[in-house]
Amino acid sequence: MSRLHRSRIADFQEVLGEPTVALGKLRDLCFSGIPFDGGLRCLCWKILLNYLPLERALWSSLLKKQRELYSQFLKEMIIQPGIAKANLGVSREDVTLEDHPLNPNPDSRWNTYFKDNEVLLQIDKDVRRLYPDMAFFQRPTDYPCLLILDPQNEFETLRKRVEQTTLKSQTVARNRSGVTNVSSPLKSSPNSLSEYEGMNEIVGPLYYTFATDPNSEWKEHAEADTFFCFTNLMAEIRDNFIKSLDDSQCGITYKMEKVYSTLKEKDVELYLKLQEQNIKPQFFAFRWLTLLLSQEFLLPDVIRIWDSLFADDKRFDFLLLVCCAMLTLIRDQLLEGDFTLNMRLLQVRIKYCRHRLQCKEPSNSTVRRDCGMGMSCCGEVPGF
Repeated sequence: MSRLHRSRIADFQEVLGEPTVALGKLRDLCFSGIPFDGGLRCLCWKILLNYLPLERALWSSLLKKQRELYSQFLKEMIIQPGIAKANLGVSREDVTLEDHPLNPNPDSRWNTYFKDNEVLLQIDKDVRRLYPDMAFFQRPTDYPCLLILDPQNEFETLRKRVEQTTLKSQTVARNRSGVTNVSSPLKSSPNSLSEYEGMNEIVGPLYYTFATDPNSEWKEHAEADTFFCFTNLMAEIRDNFIKSLDDSQCGITYKMEKVYSTLKEKDVELYLKLQEQNIKPQFFAFRWLTLLLSQEFLLPDVIRIWDSLFADDKRFDFLLLVCCAMLTLIRDQLLEGDFTLNMRLLQVRIKYCRHRLQCKEPSNSTVRRDCGMGMSCCGEVPGF
């Protein structure tokens, strides 16, 4: 470990060790990258995503409360309507003519149950294709939910509910299909997205970061902590997933146009070239913005970019600048290419920093990277 690296760790520990964390100082430190050591990234992300308060004295009680709340969510979400759960103290509700599986009443609990299954199907598809080539996401967790695994309970797990529903083969292919080609409707509309498709690409890096926390206690509760951090993050970017807001000032269409207006300020020649070829930002920037670049880079680089993204007080203005930087990195190819070549270049999942990565992978799977955008990351990357 270099002296500079030790100094940065000490700076983080000093800021985080104060009774009240100085958010401005923490943002400045995190923007240049957060060390993996000592669980610093996990802690910083939880603060930057407004999961943990700035007052250290409140952390323990809040974490205990939120983790208990998440456990309660699990109990509520996986109980099939009409089934007694006496071991949890849930009284049996008689299945009457007013509430049965064929009840057409839209307020029926069974009707809600079946609608929930549609959401679960999409979640199942997303989970299957999230980083399929990465060992971490293919092996069982070290801390499974005992409530679900206990053979003595009568729970119908979410997985069981999905298995009972018909799946189309093309929707569960074991490859990392992109948001733009999951199914036929998405192929025909490059900027269409349901309310929840693609969210797996947001939750994946969060869960990976928390589940590899060297603090065993926090690692054990990675699932609960991920849920609340994901909820807070989605509260900030949810407008990107709401189709009715696409053309509003807070919608995804406005943000995609903002990429081009920013590019015009930074590189007018490249902007005019793309305009001349009628290459609209919807053709490529939709995935970049909605998924926070999670499909455009290798996972360690995504995590490093998110350090800066979460630390930026203007938050997603920084994302627009990164998108423009990605375009300028390949400006020579874009200026020389025709419409077909440029569309292929922009739509394919290019690892933009791949040609600048300096990667050493010794036996202990330590990966050192320089992404070529003034960002560097060094730390263990388990699961590769």
